[in-house]
Amino acid sequence: MVSDHTAPHAAHRVEAAAALGALGIVYGDIGTSPLYALKEAVKAASGGSGVPEAAAVVGAVSVILWSLVLVVSVKYAILIMRADNRGEGGIVAMLALLRARDAKPGTWRAVLLVGGLVGAALLYGDGAITPAISVLSAVEGLKVDEPGLAPFVLPITVTVLIVLFLAQRLGTASIGRIFGPIMLVWFAMLALLGLHGIAEAPAILGALDPRAAIAFMLHAGPGIAFAILGAAFLAVTGGEAMYADMGHFGAAPIRLSWFALVLPCLALNYLGQGGLLLAQPAAIDNPFYQLAPDWLHYPLVVFATAATVIASQAIISGAFSLTQQSIQLGFLPKMHIVHTAADEIGQIYLPLVNWLLAAATLGAVLAFGSSDALAGAYGIAVSALMAITTVLAALVAVQWGFPLAAVLAVNGLFFVVDLVFFAANAAKLFEGGWFPLTLAFVVAFLMLTWRRGTHLIETQRAGMREPESRLVAACEGHLDGAGGKLLRLPTAAAYLGASTSGLPLPLTQFVRINRALQKRVLLISVATSELPRVSSEARVAVLPVGEGIDRVILTYGFDEAPCVPDGIGTALERGLLSDVDLATLTYIVGRETVMASPSTRGFARWRRNVFALLARNSERTAVYFGVPTAQAVELGLEIEL
Repeated sequence: MVSDHTAPHAAHRVEAAAALGALGIVYGDIGTSPLYALKEAVKAASGGSGVPEAAAVVGAVSVILWSLVLVVSVKYAILIMRADNRGEGGIVAMLALLRARDAKPGTWRAVLLVGGLVGAALLYGDGAITPAISVLSAVEGLKVDEPGLAPFVLPITVTVLIVLFLAQRLGTASIGRIFGPIMLVWFAMLALLGLHGIAEAPAILGALDPRAAIAFMLHAGPGIAFAILGAAFLAVTGGEAMYADMGHFGAAPIRLSWFALVLPCLALNYLGQGGLLLAQPAAIDNPFYQLAPDWLHYPLVVFATAATVIASQAIISGAFSLTQQSIQLGFLPKMHIVHTAADEIGQIYLPLVNWLLAAATLGAVLAFGSSDALAGAYGIAVSALMAITTVLAALVAVQWGFPLAAVLAVNGLFFVVDLVFFAANAAKLFEGGWFPLTLAFVVAFLMLTWRRGTHLIETQRAGMREPESRLVAACEGHLDGAGGKLLRLPTAAAYLGASTSGLPLPLTQFVRINRALQKRVLLISVATSELPRVSSEARVAVLPVGEGIDRVILTYGFDEAPCVPDGIGTALERGLLSDVDLATLTYIVGRETVMASPSTRGFARWRRNVFALLARNSERTAVYFGVPTAQAVELGLEIEL
């Protein structure tokens, strides 16, 4: 007989396992920030002078600690993570929640959509910088004991990153299980090293008082205060992953990991580095590594490199997931997606995204050359993203019925904090901040161009699309001037269309050319829900159209991969369809060629050419929807834009 306590114990074990898994995926980025964040903050607090004063060290540590509390603990862990879309987080999930996808031009939702897409694009800029600065700062530990190894730092970093991006096609299902335990040891080491530094100068504990941060910045003046905030923000980058990865682990395990382990270990390490600098100000070149005894330096370099690789892996996987969601919601063209683990959601690989991200990351490493130089490029994209997220979260709260005054008070306060951090990071625009912003601008431009182009294309399709009644009349021979009744072929075909009403254009094309129609016809429409995942019961809807003709509407969440054959199979299993053999079913899809039209207004010709280029290079419809190549037939269609 099973005890009544078994279920709660099992639930606790699952939550603990999820909390452990979150250490590697969610906290890899913020967990490797001690490699460079405090060093940059103390340098900023010192005004660029070589040896930091005690007040600058205590002030910088205090700013970092209270930034972690305010931005990550209060804003993200307590506030933002409440704005979930059926358990899914991230800026694209929030846009879906606000129903901004179908916004009409000129409305407030359209403005919201543009802001949200800019926020999503900023994640790509962050994704290019994070692996670069993380791995580079880890490998730079080689110079602590042996400055002569400095020329090897860049080649080693480039090699590690190339291997990392090459390994993406293999998937992370197997090695992902060890990410959590490795990061658990990493955080334990951060805490132990921190305790060692605190023991050297217990006076650093004064940084726990927020008045130390406020007093120092007021005394230092606006210029140095902004520099400190910009550098201290490096310690909170990665906090946004708590919300973005919420769908993978759940809110409770992520909060448990943060408050029980990650925050205490980070705080101890930052305090320890500060204590070291109070005792040995000359250690400012690399306080993280100099916390450790000499014999531990080289093993720590290896361990730190492994931790930064894990952090980079999480960023790359996040870029893959973000791209898949954006494709599903119509913000990006279809791309080739490889599912590296059939039994795990989210285990995907997008070759194009992988190699574009690799080029940007390697370009950042080679262009900037050191973690100090990259620090100027890091933070501005994330601070802008955090400000956008705060605004969207406020709108979600209002949509859910929270009092407007309370929403404005709480989110308004955090929005002011976000703007202060953004202004501090904007000061680094010409020191490298332009790099991630340029990447984000390009991605946002492509997203907005694709969405505008697809909207115009769908308008053209709607004008060409015939009603179902016309097909029924043709099949029954009641269509005037049609040359008699349509010949019904003794085969079955599924026609894929972009709309849930009207006839798919490939069907109209087929009938016009052949004056015939298959005896069994399925009009397939694939719709994307505003939810991350759709239950199997809600997956399929079948509507009869005419004799032997059914419309099949397949609905998928924005976090799911659509597969038309599987959807039809579900309909057959549930008895919603009959007389269909999946093995012999022919899938007929349109292959559209976009033609430039001088009559199209509101869409510049050069921008139309960009859209046409994206359309020509997008994944073929049949392949994207999982249609077997041997059963697919493409009909060419010309669409004027």
